[in-house]
Amino acid sequence: MNNQKVLIKGNYAIAQAAVKAGCQCYFGYPITPQSEIGEYLSGKMQELGRGFVCAESELAAINMVIGAVSTGVKAMTSSSSCAVALMQEALSYAAGDELPVVLINVMRAGPGLGYIYPAQGDYNQSVYGGGNGDYKIIVIAPSTVQECIDYTYKAFYLAHKYRNPVILLADGLLGQMMEPAVFGEYPYPEIDNSSWALTGAKNRPARAIYSLEPSESKQINRINHLFEKFDIITKNETDWEEFETDDADIILTAFGSMTRNIKAAMKVLRENDIKAGCFRPITLNPFPHKRINELARQGKDFIVVEMNMGQMYKDIKYAVEGQSKVELVNRSVGEWLKVEEIVSAVKKIMEKNYAASI
Repeated sequence: MNNQKVLIKGNYAIAQAAVKAGCQCYFGYPITPQSEIGEYLSGKMQELGRGFVCAESELAAINMVIGAVSTGVKAMTSSSSCAVALMQEALSYAAGDELPVVLINVMRAGPGLGYIYPAQGDYNQSVYGGGNGDYKIIVIAPSTVQECIDYTYKAFYLAHKYRNPVILLADGLLGQMMEPAVFGEYPYPEIDNSSWALTGAKNRPARAIYSLEPSESKQINRINHLFEKFDIITKNETDWEEFETDDADIILTAFGSMTRNIKAAMKVLRENDIKAGCFRPITLNPFPHKRINELARQGKDFIVVEMNMGQMYKDIKYAVEGQSKVELVNRSVGEWLKVEEIVSAVKKIMEKNYAASI
């Protein structure tokens, strides 16, 4: 195993990790701030004799991925925000057809075309989706360039293990950031897709993959199956990290690269005799409701820090179930909230809550 550190940009780290994970086909359409993923793969995939298509649109790209993964191979696309919005119908199809699509979303500011400066406004789009019907997608949010590698590996593994689409949700800051990282080898076992993949019906009965179902009872059974499967995913794959929560009175919560700032803010607050901890959901779907609820029942309050208008905030409030206070510190888009801003906001919230209690 090669454990040598290399200095690499987040987008290139994702692209190279996809290659090492065994991605056989990439279909994409350029859009900043993720264009380096397709740029790298345009050369590397051809060099390796694998499939690369610069599609005519995002709609074409995601549907090409659906076609490729229906044969059991590893395939992916990458895009950003407003372009991912165009893929929502296909993601609903992929979930309904139980196809292992991997989608990399390197977020940009919105709504609409927005701009390339960093933001975290695609939480709702990724976690709740914009496609039709009842379906769920696994969503993983890296916070470092190293995690861009690790969770790209995991995205391919989980997609094929559970036959479920997976979104790796990064942001423009992380996609353009350079950090030392280690690739190593793909750490997961390969999944046998031979029982369902469309590989030609020679010496076996023909198969079909489709989501159209005229029978009401069969459609009900299909949806129930999808949600029972996601219950298993929730039990086995829900992931988070927490720091200094045992004695914390207040817990700073963030996802993605904003986690870096709340960790630093936590240290400053503790130096000022404020018992702060950190909690970071790694899987945004499935979301770590159970653990957050446990912490809330211990009397710990939450402050959610995010670069949007409070999209994860509502999920924290839901998980807390009224057992403790939940406050929001946010900015819509642009320059990341500084450590000093977070510390100042936390102190003001604590003063406000103290004044209200006397």
